Amino acid sequence: MINSQRLAQRFQALVEIDSLSREERNVAIEIEKTLTAMGATVCYDTAGEQVNGNCSNLVARFKGTVDAEPIFLSGHMDTVGPGKGIKVQFEDGIFKSDGTTILGSDDKSALAIILEVMDVILENKIDYPPVEIVFTVCEEIGLLGAKYFDYSLMDSKFGYILDSTDTHGIVTKAPAANKIIIKIYGKGAHAGAEPENGVNAILVASRAISKLRLGRIDEESTCNIGTIKGGVATNIVPAFVEVHGEARSHDVEKLKVVTDGIVSSFQTAADEFKDASDLPRVEAIVENDFPHTNIPEDHMAIVLARKAADNLGIALESKTIGGGADANIFFGKGIVAGVLGTGMTDVHTLNESIALADMENSAKLVLEILKVHAAGEI
Repeated sequence: MINSQRLAQRFQALVEIDSLSREERNVAIEIEKTLTAMGATVCYDTAGEQVNGNCSNLVARFKGTVDAEPIFLSGHMDTVGPGKGIKVQFEDGIFKSDGTTILGSDDKSALAIILEVMDVILENKIDYPPVEIVFTVCEEIGLLGAKYFDYSLMDSKFGYILDSTDTHGIVTKAPAANKIIIKIYGKGAHAGAEPENGVNAILVASRAISKLRLGRIDEESTCNIGTIKGGVATNIVPAFVEVHGEARSHDVEKLKVVTDGIVSSFQTAADEFKDASDLPRVEAIVENDFPHTNIPEDHMAIVLARKAADNLGIALESKTIGGGADANIFFGKGIVAGVLGTGMTDVHTLNESIALADMENSAKLVLEILKVHAAGEI
């Protein structure tokens, strides 16, 4: 029932509308027109004001034809750069860009698939449950749309976010993450005339980092130091350095241990260089970036997706990933979101591509999920 030509045309049209993070308005307007024409009730929250963008999260409601628990479908409207002036190439069933930009299948494929599913349901008069569609902004710059989403606008307690690669997988586990900012205050001095009167903040940072175990800590945990900013000139002892890092883990206790270890390393290094003025001084800022996701195998979202996949002859595999997604934020709000794949590959690169056949298969799975749910088979 999936209309391949319509799906392909809609995907290309959406991809060719620029929608970098904080600039999603034009693509949202196009989607709003489509959803309104389908009979959906469409509204926006106020997330755009919170993220300093030109658009907020879009919410669309379809009443459904059966009395069933509402279910939501979601994807994000923003893309990474370079993502302006995308020119789509389609050959041998594969979508690519012209090589000067990303393609934007992350996550325009989700938008096109969800719209196609609703088109198929409505034009074929297929019974379906109440459906809430949530298209978020600013996912690519810290899941900001989901973080500032007005959750009072949705009734669903479970659903699916299309924002992964494997069309035969569903993400059930993803780690929690902490952002870590370390500010080191030293003392400036002329590096040639009086270096002994300075306190080198870069030296302190180097000592601390050299003592850290970075990368993969164990099968559940990772950490990284990502940026270091500091210093003024080669002839000045640097008085200030700011270090940004992160820690991730599927285990919240391990996350705390790894995070505390990073902070402690910088504090210990500072103590080694203390002078009479009590410098260097370390200020540590730890912020939870997103909570973990851990969906039980017997949860409705997983059982329903497996039943739908089984109906299509697919063995749907539970996936554990190391990244975060809007699903993490939803989960932290008590809303379960299984993350489904659309077939996108090499995302965030100039080599990004997606096969139309994979998008069709993803659409078939989402359609079958809605049909199974409406039929009350689970």
